[in-house]
Amino acid sequence: MCGRFTLTIDPAEAQEIFTAYTFPEKFAPRFNIAPTQPVLVIPNDDQNTADFFVWGLIPMWAKDPGIGNRLINARGETLAEKPAFRGSLKYKRCLILADGFYEWKGAPGRKTKTPFFIHMKDRKPFAFAGLWDSWNSPDGAQVKSCAIITTTPNELMTIIHNRMPAILHPRDYAKWLDPSPQTPDQLKPLIKPFPAEMMNAYPVSTLVNTPANDTPELVLPAK
Repeated sequence: MCGRFTLTIDPAEAQEIFTAYTFPEKFAPRFNIAPTQPVLVIPNDDQNTADFFVWGLIPMWAKDPGIGNRLINARGETLAEKPAFRGSLKYKRCLILADGFYEWKGAPGRKTKTPFFIHMKDRKPFAFAGLWDSWNSPDGAQVKSCAIITTTPNELMTIIHNRMPAILHPRDYAKWLDPSPQTPDQLKPLIKPFPAEMMNAYPVSTLVNTPANDTPELVLPAK
């Protein structure tokens, strides 16, 4: 799964790297983004504009928005089978922007898991493959939300966890964001482990275990 991640760049950097898209004028660096919080998303609504969605997918048919707390990740292998995800897979896909993510590694005989920070070797930001939806609350407010797709781990992630987020290659952004309906067979080739040789991972402080902690210290190597 993917339960925490980072996006520490500023709007100017985002615009310089993701040149095909428009970004909000202001947003703060985040070092410990947690479920139910706002995440920066580029939806396939043909606008090519980034916006903040709630992390935790609330399907448009949901009666209770609390379902989003359980739908922060979407298992890539079964997207077409799950009622909560199959509609979004066909019609509502998105890029979820990040520049690193955390995963916890267990060890025999130890109750406390070790958090690892995983990032690209060049430290550049990237995009998770995501799904989104729009839910109308009883008071008429519209809530846009999303989930991160996960897949099998690459060689680097295998030693840490048995899943990893599906990271898209930049050449696949346009295909993933195509606003026209797509079939599972058309999208399946894009949902795969990202090349391990382009990534790095190291243990960090257990301070990241607490969502309220959100400082640059969290991504420093553990002492």
